[in-house]
Amino acid sequence: MNQTHSYPTAPQPPNSFRLEIELSSGGHRIDAVLLERLRLQDRCAALKNISRSALKKLFKERKVQIKGQSAVPSSTLAAGVTYVDVIGFE
Repeated sequence: MNQTHSYPTAPQPPNSFRLEIELSSGGHRIDAVLLERLRLQDRCAALKNISRSALKKLFKERKVQIKGQSAVPSSTLAAGVTYVDVIGFE
């Protein structure tokens, strides 16, 4: 018997940019995936053109969050959908 579980999504923090990242396999570092996906999106020009060092600074300042928790650049993402919030951008 297959059961589908629905897990609640953390509310998006105010003054933040939310990016939905869907991966078919896990084990990818969040900093590398996030940089790639930010450059592909068209909703926030400031994040689309972000440099690697500027993204690193956002991690250091704890402005990159997953489920309301500060993310670490070396963290790996699981397969499936992950919602990443970048605080200070809309």
